[in-house]
Amino acid sequence: MRKHLLAIIIALSALAATNSFAQYNEIKSENIASLQVVAGNNWLSMPIATLNGEAINISFDDLTHEYHRYVYRLQHCEADWSVSEGIFESDYCEGFADGSTIDDIEESLNTNTLYTHYRLSIPNENCRIKMSGNYRLTVYDENEGDTVFTACFMVVEPLVKTSMAVTTNTDIDTNKAHQQVAAEINYSALGITNPNTELYTVVMQNGRWSTARINAAPQFQTGSGLRWEHNRDYIFNGGNEFHKFEILDVTHPTLGIENVGWDGKSYHAQIWTDLPRPSYVYDEDANGSFYIRNSDNIENDRISEYVTVHFRLQAPRQSGRVFVNGVWTNDRFIPRYEMTYNEQTKLYEAYIPLKQGYYSYQYLTMHDDGTLHPVSTEGNFYQTENSYQMLIYYKGIGQRTYRLVGYNKIRS
Repeated sequence: MRKHLLAIIIALSALAATNSFAQYNEIKSENIASLQVVAGNNWLSMPIATLNGEAINISFDDLTHEYHRYVYRLQHCEADWSVSEGIFESDYCEGFADGSTIDDIEESLNTNTLYTHYRLSIPNENCRIKMSGNYRLTVYDENEGDTVFTACFMVVEPLVKTSMAVTTNTDIDTNKAHQQVAAEINYSALGITNPNTELYTVVMQNGRWSTARINAAPQFQTGSGLRWEHNRDYIFNGGNEFHKFEILDVTHPTLGIENVGWDGKSYHAQIWTDLPRPSYVYDEDANGSFYIRNSDNIENDRISEYVTVHFRLQAPRQSGRVFVNGVWTNDRFIPRYEMTYNEQTKLYEAYIPLKQGYYSYQYLTMHDDGTLHPVSTEGNFYQTENSYQMLIYYKGIGQRTYRLVGYNKIRS
């Protein structure tokens, strides 16, 4: 058994630790905004539905009142999000995986920024998912042929039991700046004989693929499972609680907003300047999630306005690039979400158009080597409330693709 475990460690270590690939929703058209992918109505969690369970709901705005015939293509993906080449569409979709139109459409009503809201749910009358795993949905304009965005979600069949725990007594420090995940899985229902080739594991903090830990080598193997304890690959920065704001009305400020106004062309909202946080203070937040709504909470999708939000962070110039980050940025580090340093005000600033609603966010520094860390003035505390997710993928001997057979989440 010791030799078997050593083989697992060697094989998995070649793939392990930090993420070398990425799963992102990706918007490719400037006219597309407010893309949201949700399992059922749970906007606070990752878009993971149970096979033959709740629907995956996808919604977005086209920032015009012009009709576009948007068509979608659904693809099953491997554990690393490459498209599954070894299976047919009929293996994972009952119906049509390509060529169906998005027909649930309504134009905005009495808004300054004109937009058309689109909704799509899976399963629907044209497509029912038959296989667990990763899925990429590509939406394109049928008339022009251009892809406007891709949306990613997961479907799980819970065949592997998983348990998780989080400690602040880590292999780096104790009760200072880090949190460490311990995990155990039981795969007796699958009869796995060679876990180093049949399993693929992912552990994430706050659902972020950009810092996911892939195939970390386990410390222990039993006859029917694996266990990770004091695993350095599962150590994460504690960070700090996410900032938050809510724009419910364009006539007066609400949660986290210093002022709102109209410049003759568009609405603007200025967030209170985010000051240095040298000490930890608990503040309930949504770990980067967002929810579209207005003060009346009626017809949120079609009467909510678009507002240019002014982000301001008081911090000295950082050694890397500074970004605003949240689920609503699709965890992408692109110029749209990058902050610039104002030498006069000594503030990092960003101006981002967003639809009315609740938003939580954080500030991250990207260094030259691509690593991401909290901005220095934001603090990095072991007490921070974070959510952790574990995904278990399985590709049995002789099988053609990975299925998602285990999922668990825990809060620190």
